[in-house]
Amino acid sequence: MRKLFKKYPVLCISALCALISMIFVLPDAQYADYIDLQVICLLFSLMAVIQGFQSLGIFNRLAGVMLKKIRTLRGLYLILVYLPFFTSMLVTNDVALITFVPFALFMLKLSGGDKYKIQVIVLQTIAANIGSMFTPIGNPQNLYLYTNYHLEFGYFMSVTLIPVVLSGILLFFGQYLLPKQTIEVQTPQSEPFASCKMALYTLLFISCLLTVLHVLPYGIPTALVVIGLLFTDRKLLTKVDYALLLTFVCFFIFSGNLARLSWVESLLRPLLETQPILVSALTSQVISNVPAAILLSPFTDNAKGLLLGTNIGGLGTIIASLASVISFQFYSKEADAQVGRYMGYFTVLNFALFAILMLLSYII
Repeated sequence: MRKLFKKYPVLCISALCALISMIFVLPDAQYADYIDLQVICLLFSLMAVIQGFQSLGIFNRLAGVMLKKIRTLRGLYLILVYLPFFTSMLVTNDVALITFVPFALFMLKLSGGDKYKIQVIVLQTIAANIGSMFTPIGNPQNLYLYTNYHLEFGYFMSVTLIPVVLSGILLFFGQYLLPKQTIEVQTPQSEPFASCKMALYTLLFISCLLTVLHVLPYGIPTALVVIGLLFTDRKLLTKVDYALLLTFVCFFIFSGNLARLSWVESLLRPLLETQPILVSALTSQVISNVPAAILLSPFTDNAKGLLLGTNIGGLGTIIASLASVISFQFYSKEADAQVGRYMGYFTVLNFALFAILMLLSYII
């Protein structure tokens, strides 16, 4: 059990929450209505397709092309930070960090900027968490809120546009945490990949996007992904984060049961009616933003407030967004890791942007 909790802490906690809630609301026919199959199937499809793109080295190829003309450490910073900022909008924040944090560590060592990896990785993490805010497929809580509240694609992006643009501008000034140092970057050679697989993964990704845009029902891309990968690269199906899917199921059960308890509703609904952004942002600091979105959504119709609150709430503590834990794990495995210094930079920069965006959210 200790090993299981260490490997999947959020899943274990969500499962425990679901089991405890079952004591108060015994399993019945209504449990079937808790599970949002559209979210589960679409999240599964996207994760499988992104694994396909990663297996082809697409993201490293993109980085290699962009790095060819870099001449300064600050220029390298801009590439390493804006890569996860923009790619997270399409491939989720955790995938962007899994791809580009190790790449950043490698490139910093190659260019002599290794001692600035804390600043770069912390800002990469912020960039991925904020960039993923922009689209419904940028992170799991967005996908859930988008489908749960039946939001229009244009409306969704109109809500998230200003915070993302402002954050993108502020990230530019992060380069001044690094010296004005000339470097020479030697990018590794990319290996050729199968163009037929690239075409297949692109078509599968487009089918997922069409579902997000309410053009296709969610069953079509799910079936296409399963069949397509079974015939091309079935190993990719084993690399999907099934723990995350099970975590969603557990929190669906937990939040569904809580919604049926009158005292919980009488406590949360008034708070969410008056301060949806603040309540969801603060809840995210404690249980992370994905569970916060699932937990609070039954108690409010304010999709905009919950959307802004859970996304801004991904900043702050290191557990506010699970993607932040991914970056920390990569850094902590470095031989010269300074965990205390990393946490100091992380906390100061995250809460600074958290405060700015919370203030902005009340203005817009």
